[in-house]
Order: sequence, then C-alpha cells, then structure tokens
Amino acid sequence: MVSSLDRKLLRDLSRTKGQVVAIAVVIACGVAMLVMCLTTLKSLENSQLTYYDRYRFAEVFALLKRAPESLKDRIQEVEGVARVQTRVVEGVVLDIEGMSEPAVGRLISIPETGEPVLNSLHLRSGRWVEVGRPGEVIVNEVFAENHGFKPGDKLRAVLNGSMEELRIVGIAMSPEYIIQMPEAALLPDDKRFGVFWMGRDQLEAAFNMESAFNDVTLTLLPGASEDEVIRRLDGLLERYGGVGAIGRHNQISNRFVSEEIQQLSAMAFILPTIFLGVAAFLLNIVLKRLIALEREQIAVLKAFGYSHWDVGWHYLKFVSVIALGGVALGTLLGIWFGRGMTAMYTEFYRFPVFGFDLDLGVIVIGAVVSLGAAFLGVFGAIRGAINLPPAEAMRPEPPANYNATLVDRLGLRKLLSQEARIVLRELGRKPGKAFFTSLGIAMSLAILVVGNYSQDAINYLQDFQFRLAERQDLTVSFFESVTGNAVNHLTSVDGVIAAEEFRSVPVRLRSGHLSKEVGIQGLVPKPELFRLMDADENVIPVPDEGLLLSAKLGELLQVSVGDVLTVEVLEDKRPIRQLTVTGLVNDFAGTAAYMERRALNAFMREGSRISGAYLKIDKKLTDEIYRELKETPMVASVSIKDAAMKSFQETFAENLLRMKLFNIGFACAIAVGVVYNSARISLSERSRDLGTLRVIGFTRGEISGILLGELGVVTAAAIPLGMGIGTGLVYLMSKGLETELYRIPFVVNPQTYAVAALVIMAASLICGLIVRRKLDKLDLVEVLKARI
Repeated sequence: MVSSLDRKLLRDLSRTKGQVVAIAVVIACGVAMLVMCLTTLKSLENSQLTYYDRYRFAEVFALLKRAPESLKDRIQEVEGVARVQTRVVEGVVLDIEGMSEPAVGRLISIPETGEPVLNSLHLRSGRWVEVGRPGEVIVNEVFAENHGFKPGDKLRAVLNGSMEELRIVGIAMSPEYIIQMPEAALLPDDKRFGVFWMGRDQLEAAFNMESAFNDVTLTLLPGASEDEVIRRLDGLLERYGGVGAIGRHNQISNRFVSEEIQQLSAMAFILPTIFLGVAAFLLNIVLKRLIALEREQIAVLKAFGYSHWDVGWHYLKFVSVIALGGVALGTLLGIWFGRGMTAMYTEFYRFPVFGFDLDLGVIVIGAVVSLGAAFLGVFGAIRGAINLPPAEAMRPEPPANYNATLVDRLGLRKLLSQEARIVLRELGRKPGKAFFTSLGIAMSLAILVVGNYSQDAINYLQDFQFRLAERQDLTVSFFESVTGNAVNHLTSVDGVIAAEEFRSVPVRLRSGHLSKEVGIQGLVPKPELFRLMDADENVIPVPDEGLLLSAKLGELLQVSVGDVLTVEVLEDKRPIRQLTVTGLVNDFAGTAAYMERRALNAFMREGSRISGAYLKIDKKLTDEIYRELKETPMVASVSIKDAAMKSFQETFAENLLRMKLFNIGFACAIAVGVVYNSARISLSERSRDLGTLRVIGFTRGEISGILLGELGVVTAAAIPLGMGIGTGLVYLMSKGLETELYRIPFVVNPQTYAVAALVIMAASLICGLIVRRKLDKLDLVEVLKARI
C-alpha cells in the first residue's frame, strides 16, 4: 500500500518533472563519463596484461656492441633471472618501391624453428621464417598496412653495406612494438620506420655476428629485485659495450601505452568530479526551494504526527529518485560510450585480444559516488526541513528587506524603466540567491571551456614544437659518431640550404639514490634550426659549459640550478664524471639534457665528433636530396618534420581529441540543465509577485521582461565568473594529464571562451522562452491565494 508521503513524493516529482529531468541528465553526464573512463581503462589494462603474458613480454632489456653467445649462461645464473633471450638487432636503410622518402627498419633475430622464448609474435597472416630460405622476413602489421605489403611481397634493404632483397612471408604483431617508434623519437612513424624479424642464422651471417649477440632480454622470478638484476647485468655487459639495461617501465612502447592509461585514469577522476559537483549544487538549490515552498505542508505533516525523521526521509527519497534515475541513464550511456572508446583503442593499439570488460564494480562505484555527491549536496536542505518547528513553518517566510537599493541611492532610478528597476531591486535584495544562480550557470560555462581545451592545447603544441622550436626540415642521424667534417658532405648536397650538427651521447644521470637514463644532446652554440625554448616561448641559449636539463628531468632527479650530477656515459669507454646543472627548461616533450657540442666533445675527451645534423632544404629538390641521403653509407636514418607533424596529428593529438566530443556533448547537456533549473526556480519564487503585477495592469510582455531580465543579468554575471572557473579547471587538468613523455600546455584561446559564452547565452535564451510559455498559463487566482 502506498503511504501518504509516497503519494506526495509522486506529486512533487510530477510537479517538478522538468527540473527533475534536467538534474538527472547532469548526474547522468557525470556517471557516463565515470563509467566510460573506468570501463575503457579496465579494458585497456586487461588487454595489455593479457597480451604481455600470452606472448611472454620481457621485463628487462639491454643493448650492447657484441658479446659471445657463451655469456648467456652467466646471465642465466644471475639471481632472480627466470628466462634469457639473446638476439641480434640491427638497423637498416630500406628502399621501398614508389617511396622517395628515406625509410629505416629494425631487423630482429628469431629462431628458424619454433617461436622466440620471449617477446613472441602474433601472426596475423602468412607463416614463420623457415631454415634454408634466405631473405625471408616477418614484418610488423602497421608498417605493412601503410605500404600495402602482404605475404609474398618483396623490398630491398641495405644490410651491413650490401643491398639485399627481403621477402615478406608473414605479417605479425609484437608486445614489444605496440607503438612503433624510431630510436630517440618522441612520436611513432608507422610509414618510415618498420620492424622486421629474420632468422637468427641469416642475420648473424649478414652482420658478422656468428655465435654472438648484441641484444638481450630477460624475465624475472617472482619477488626478484629488478634493480639488483639490472645492476649485475650491466656489470656483465660493460666490457662488451653495454649501454645500460632498463626495466619494462622504461621500454618505450610500454611507456607510451602506460602513460596513455595514466592520462585516462586522470580523466576518470577530473571530469566526473566536475559534473557530479555541479549536480550536487543543483540538487541543493532545487531542494531548498522545494522545502521553502512547502513550509506549510511540512508543518501540517509534523502536526499530524510525522516525526522529523519521517519528513527528512521523504525528501531524501525525492533526491534518491532523481539520483538513481541519473545513475541508470548514465550507466547505459557510459557503457555505450565505453564500447566506442574501446573500439577506438583497439584500432590504435592493435592488441590481438581487446574485449570490452564491463565490471559490476565500476557500476557500483558510479552509483555510490553519484548518490554520495547528491546526498552531500542536499544535506543542509534536508537538515533545515528536519529542524523546522511546526509553529514557525505554519507562518509564511519573513518578507524581504525593502530598503533602498544601490540604484536608488545613486539616483539612477529615473534612467531605468519600471521593469528594469524591479529586476535590479529583486537581485539587490537577494544577493545570495543571485550569486548562487550565477555560480551554477558559471559552472556549466566552465565545463564548456574544459571541453574545448584539448583542441587549444593540441594546436598550440603543434605550433610550438614544429614552427617555433624545430625549424629544420630533416634530421639526419649516423650509424655511429663521425668526425665533425662529415657535416660538410651534407651541406654539399644540392638543395641543402643550412645544416647544424649535433652530438648525442647515452648517459645515466645520478643524483643521490635517483637515476635516469637519457641522451645528452650536444648543440651548436647559437642554434637556428633546433632551438631550445621554454613554455613562455623564450629562446634558451645553449650554455658554454655545464648541463641544461628539461624541468621534468630536474623534477625526477630532484635537482636545481647549481647542483652537481654524476654522469655515467653508456658508450665506448664508459667514463664516469660530474657536471653542474646550469639551467632548467620548461618544455613540453620528453626528458632531455643539453650541452654545447664542443663542450660535450671535451667532456667525452674526444675530438670533434658528431652524431648527425639538422637540415634546412629547398623543398623543390626534396626527391634529389632523399636519393642522395639513401646512398650515403654513414646515414642511419632521416626524420622528416612534415611526417612528424602528421604523426603528431594521428597519434598524440587524436588520443586527446577523441575525448572532445564526449566532453562538449556532456557540457552542453549540463549547460541546458543548469540554465533551465535556474529559470524554473526563479519562476517558482516570483510567480506570486508576477501574478500580482498582471492583476494591477502589467502586460504579459512586461512581466516576461522582468523574469527574463533577471535571468539575463545573472547569466551576464556568470560569463566572466565561468571563464575564471574554467581557466582554473583547465590548469588542474593540464597538471593532471602531465606525464614523463608529454606535458599538456596550459593555454586557452579567446575563441574557446567566446564559443562557451555563446552556448550559455543561447541556452539561457531557449530556456527563458520555454519558461515564458509557463508565464502565459499562470493561474492568477491560484498564485494570489494568501499563504497562512
């Protein structure tokens, strides 16, 4: 049997159905964002772990010059090591028919029989390489798709100075190359960098590596110390040119995927918090107004024997119905959007198995968080209803303070119409109500600013990185360091306008117990093609001596200007020396260290040596330059800035912008919900006053002007407030999405503010017109009944 209070609950919900739906939609937006992010996050994590486990992804990786295969047994004896896989890994220059740009490949040895012990392959088509079939390779799927390769196709590559024909027999995926990135690159280049797997015997013969290896990967026993294993492995490999072993967390492909997960985790916290905070705020306003309108009913209920807790429970159920409705709608939307996000990640990461994992725990989290936010938002209003004495509740609320307003005291009333004076008096006599209404609208505008922020950040990053900082057209890298005179060969190529050489040295920087493997980049004293710039677009000069660090690297090592770092060089004679930190650069990408090139040469106690050069070229002679570089034996790779820009759009930019559609859609729904609630609450509060004005002769247009004028004023006040709040949220979001690989710039374009303001003004106008229709249906007799 339905109780009297439950029947009242149904009437209240029916009477305020517009506001109920609007608030439920706001809650649904928060829940949908939370469920979408958490389900996608869980799907991504499960797929990553399944892939790693099924294909035996290594946990420790090490490169070296050359070591005898007999060293494998000594590595296996290191305490904590479970499995060892030695390999031959070599870089090659590719010659692909119909492609003028230089492309490079990485050849990795695999057994001629059976699968690799570690880092196995998932064959998508074709077969494994076979014994006695020279030139057979398996190619990474994403590279094959970019060039239309299929089993049976051929291409040419320079192997150890000799042009050889490679025959593709299989197309595969590897957990080691979920993201396919060239050496020292910050972005994938799936068209110009390919990974190939070749039989061990053939690769050894091609590069004179018989019974030797230059790459080793390990897995660890449960409970083993990764740091200790790496320390002992480095000790074994040092005499063989080891460049320092790394753990899985530093492996570039894994880092890229893991930091994407980190960003998604931040999104799952930041945006739902904003949405649910707005929903809690709206519920508080609506419930306070409902309780104010029902003072007499509360008094009657208590007079008829209903306890304080019965009344409180009644209004808590009112809130629960709204919140549960939002949770149900939001959960369905979240699952739908989550499937869409999972499909996008499946396409991007190409996991062999990438299912959508719907965890009941995620739905429970969404419901608990939403209900908690709703109950927290209305706690004060319900407590007011519980504590309201029956005798006081039987009396109408005390009338407002009708003292002279600021407009009256300044003598401006004659300059305003009668309707305008009524609007300003109402707002001036209830500043708290006006402020909180503006705050609610401001929050919706702030969410719109946040929704468009990713586009601003991406546009700025692209402009900063590829126009202001990196002004070269090509970056040429050599197989190994060469004399500084080698740059003269590059400048002699027809079409090369300018060249700036650089020297790269792999090092391990130590500060106390902290360490980080990076490359020190030695630049010319006053670079023009590759400039160091901070986040404020200031050009940072290359210091004559000492070390210049990215601010992120300084943060990781906990050092500042003037501190001394221990530098362990990871090539050649592997000297260990010290350098002073002379500056920190607030940049947006990677963790880098810089020195003046000649100072780096002096630090290495070598002559004038370079590792490559940045080139400015005549675009009309691009094909001729590419052809010349392909035929230059010392050139290991050529990075093309235009290709990097395209890769930036297809990877990093796409990963952030895919969230934009969801954010803006949710933000618009919240904007309409906030503005509509504000307008409806204003009508509920002013219906008696407006009805009185109609009776004494005001037209419908005039009283509509009063109501819409109040909404217009609070909306106008909300716009600058919302811009300020939105800017603060953008700052928090930029910090929350910061990773070691990338920092998101804190930048909001004026167009973003303008679009957000226009959306809010349009929402206010539409909602105002909807509420105005209700004015036309005012029952003048009902609204003028005395409240006793």
